[in-house]
Parts: sequence; structure tokens; C-alpha cells
Amino acid sequence: MDKTPSCKSKKPSVGKRKNKEAADNVMQHTQLYFDIKLSQWPIVYSPQYNIGFLGMERLHPFDAGKWGRAFSFLKEARMVTDVTTVCPLEATEQDLLTVHTQRYLNSLTGNGHETDFKNDPNVYILDVFNCRIYPHDETAKVAIKRRVELECFEDDRTYLHKVETHVEGALNEFSPDVIVYNAGTDILDGDPLGHLSISANGIINRDEIVFTKARSRNIPIVMVTSGGYQRQTASIIADSILNLWRKKLISCNDAET
Repeated sequence: MDKTPSCKSKKPSVGKRKNKEAADNVMQHTQLYFDIKLSQWPIVYSPQYNIGFLGMERLHPFDAGKWGRAFSFLKEARMVTDVTTVCPLEATEQDLLTVHTQRYLNSLTGNGHETDFKNDPNVYILDVFNCRIYPHDETAKVAIKRRVELECFEDDRTYLHKVETHVEGALNEFSPDVIVYNAGTDILDGDPLGHLSISANGIINRDEIVFTKARSRNIPIVMVTSGGYQRQTASIIADSILNLWRKKLISCNDAET
């Protein structure tokens, strides 16, 4: 489903200096940080994202290779190449321990980010979800600042109206430093888990709405592709990214020349 947690720092300048010192210390103890070239899109992809096991992955309802196929579609459209995107390093447990405690890593469960931020006034969570299936975790649900509940099999018209209305409303209530946009495709018509009736164009239009709202306010946005359990979701993800590019909602001039 769609979750848009947004973070805004309200700490004084002294606190910011301390935060920077802590961040510098973290960078000295992990190999995950490295310089990104100006000619690289802010698109993070690794072939290791795709899961295969002697072809048996085809029997699973989740398309374990959708990210690789989405990336291939972007390459076919001549938007990206292997050298104009960012290939991340795999995080080790030691990397994770530079920012998390062992107890935290041992306790991770489904709605982790909502549980983590339920008492944090600097984080605003907008969640658009099918109320008949998600989330059943009432403790985590408390963290949602703007709850937009959908009924089973809602269509594009109703869904997109709610998305546009509530993204605008959330940004009027809260001024984030960054938006983390969970752009799930499990809302697609026919998805075995989502139980909604949103078309491919509806998903593309949803992403355009969110990016347009963010860009109009000059708010940095991070998009993660999240759930989606049908074979066609890979092409939809690619088509949505290509639409954002063509509408100039995302760009990388040095990569495009």
C-alpha cells in the first residue's frame, strides 16, 4: 500500500552540528557510503535484488525478478545504462549496527517504520490502504497521522481523488525536509493481496500526482517500489518512471547528454 512518511528536523543548530558529527562518525565505520557521479541517475539498482532458485521462483505468486525486468525496460527506452545508475553495496550486519542496536534488528516486524515513529513529532505518516486487509496491527496504526481507508475494489477515479486530496492536505499540515514515498503496485486490479481495482494508468497517474506535489514545493523525494505481486508490475513501474522523466519531474542532465 501507499505510505508517505515525511521527516522534518526541528532541532536547534547545536543539535544539527552534533548530528553531523555523529553522521561523520558513522561514515567512518561503514563501507556503504561512496561518491555518486554527476552522470549517474539517483536510481539505485543491483542484480542481486532478483531472487532465483533453479526456476522454482516462477511458482511463487511474488515476481521475484520484477526489479531486474523493470530495469531492463528502462534500458530499452534509453533512459539509463549500467553506468548511469547507482549499484549499492550489500549491507552487512556490522553496517546495520552503526545506526541500529542489536535489539532493534532482532525485533523487526511488518509495520516497523510505523511502530518506530509513533511517538516522533518530526515524522508524519500518510497511509492510503485497503482497510479490509491492512494494517491489523492496531499499535502501528496509531502512528499514522493521516489515515486514508479504501474499500475493496475501489477504482481509479475514487482512488486518485483521495490520493490528490490527502497528499495536498498532508503537505499543508506538515512541511517535511524529505518525503519517503512507498509506491506499491499491489493496488493493481487482480493483485491477490491488494484487492483493489486500480489500472496501470491509475498507478502511473498516482506517482505523477505525488511527484508533482513534491516538486512544486521543492521537497526532495525518495521513491521505493515496494509490493506488487503480478508479472505486469515490472512494466508498470518502468512506464511510471519513464512518465516522470518525460514530464520532467525527474532528470539527470549529465546522464542524458
